[in-house]
Amino acid sequence: MISHRLRIQGVCDVVEFYRDPAGITLAGREGNWLPYPIEYKRGKPKPFDADELQLCAQAICLEEMLLCSIPEGSLFYGEPRRRTVVRLGVTLRERVETMLAEMHALFARGHTPKAKVGKGCAACSLKDRCLPKLAKAQSASDYLRAHLPREVDAP
Repeated sequence: MISHRLRIQGVCDVVEFYRDPAGITLAGREGNWLPYPIEYKRGKPKPFDADELQLCAQAICLEEMLLCSIPEGSLFYGEPRRRTVVRLGVTLRERVETMLAEMHALFARGHTPKAKVGKGCAACSLKDRCLPKLAKAQSASDYLRAHLPREVDAP
């Protein structure tokens, strides 16, 4: 899926389609169908809203691609083994757009924020690219300052 307006792309885990008068037509199917994105997650719901933001970004991409409105989706967590319905309201959509604007601004400046190392790093699909343990490592300039003798001013 892709949003040219937000300059993002990705892959949905699952998109189900339900009959709905406000939906879209699908080739080979009668009636109108409303897309319903579902994101699968290991473990249980998190205390922060990263999963909801990801699901909302997926819905925004689908809306742009399919020219429809998607009012909700679901997160399926492996530990409780059930779906959690997520309303994709104005506040969540604004947060997605604000965070994406910040991300694009950081990218334009060539700035990479330091990784925030946490419990979830071990199970993260990006850990081989992020290398969160390097965030704890001393910078090269600090290492050199600490281990090389200081220059002495010559008379």
